[in-house]
Amino acid sequence: MLALDSLSLRVGDFWLREVTLRVANGEYFVLLGPTGSGKSLLLECLCGLRRSESGRIRLGDRDVTHLAPHQRKVGYLPQQSLLFPHLSVRANLMFAPRLRGLSRRQARDLADPIIRSLGLGNLLDRRPGELSAGQARLVALGRALAAHPDLLLLDEPVGALDEPGRREVCQQLRRAHKDFGATTIHVCSSLAEAALVADRVGILAAGRLVQIGRLEDIRLQPAGAEVSRLLQIDKRELL
Repeated sequence: MLALDSLSLRVGDFWLREVTLRVANGEYFVLLGPTGSGKSLLLECLCGLRRSESGRIRLGDRDVTHLAPHQRKVGYLPQQSLLFPHLSVRANLMFAPRLRGLSRRQARDLADPIIRSLGLGNLLDRRPGELSAGQARLVALGRALAAHPDLLLLDEPVGALDEPGRREVCQQLRRAHKDFGATTIHVCSSLAEAALVADRVGILAAGRLVQIGRLEDIRLQPAGAEVSRLLQIDKRELL
């Protein structure tokens, strides 16, 4: 389980305020909120790119609050895919296992189920510059999964795609989650996107986590004006 207790961080005039959250093992949790609400900042705290000023982060029985990123066993997919441009798709997928000292054959055996799950078999010899935006996101997801993380963080994983591309990649995300069961936090600002993937949703507004629950329950009983306003703004996506 991921457990956050009163996690806080100031960046300039913005304040991520005392975020407390529990995400169960194997859960697909969506962090939903408008641009500038602190979603990406929270992910950066979780993966260790930023250090919180106060509070605690636990993954299972490990306190990772002060650990370096490489010690946390957290997979992070930022908004930019950041694939290695000089490597093939297969080599990108095998990068993390090879970095851990696995042989080429071991790394290939580890990557093969991910390739099948994400439907990447016909892309393996391509370079990142030869991929569509949706294909690049799936390869980046596969590379993150190949590290076998205890926690997978996805920052706007389909935000740059058109509507058909969003739906297709969201379906692949859910399929990969079913196949590998990684505890996942997916950041987005779209109710329609959240509805495609989420087990539960947390609403972040102005640095505060203001409501947590199943999306259908939040829509029926929004906790205050901030949540109601977010639901109203995005209402057309769900029609």
